Amino acid sequence: MDNCTDLEAQLLVRCRSFDLQALAEVYDSYSPALYRYAYRLLGDAGLAEECVAETFRRLLQSLRDQRGPKSYLRAYLYRIAHNWITDTYRRKKTLQVELPESFVDIVDSPEQLVDQRICQERLRRALGRLTPDQRQVIVLKFVEDCDNETIAAALNKPVGAVKSLQHRALRSLKRLLDEKDLLR
Repeated sequence: MDNCTDLEAQLLVRCRSFDLQALAEVYDSYSPALYRYAYRLLGDAGLAEECVAETFRRLLQSLRDQRGPKSYLRAYLYRIAHNWITDTYRRKKTLQVELPESFVDIVDSPEQLVDQRICQERLRRALGRLTPDQRQVIVLKFVEDCDNETIAAALNKPVGAVKSLQHRALRSLKRLLDEKDLLR
């Protein structure tokens, strides 16, 4: 359901009439990815679960108020999660970015394992020093594998701004990773 297809449009019509099967289908389809997204940015399973619950609560509220999405459901849900995460960052400045398991390779030796853990910690700290928008662009693009249009809709920014934000985030990430004292 990356693009707004006829199937997604039909699903949205059914959701707007509070078809329980359609709502369950939306939840089953999107909640795992939203949870991973929130967990990677928040670093806390409880907060990630709260984010997903609040995302779907807000979706239901918007449908009830006849303000819900007419298209691009995935982007709409990510935008809600983005706003909740941004609010959480404002309230609590010491959130830790979690890296996905796919960033962990199989290692052949204890030395490689130590090197890998050091690299992961450096990356985690560097990501934590990016702005919330930069972090979210990096996670959506490179971890959740979203296209720029979906990211733009989720962050409520033009595609050009997302590309620029991604470029600045990658440049900042490189600069931060080049710092020698990142682990201190």
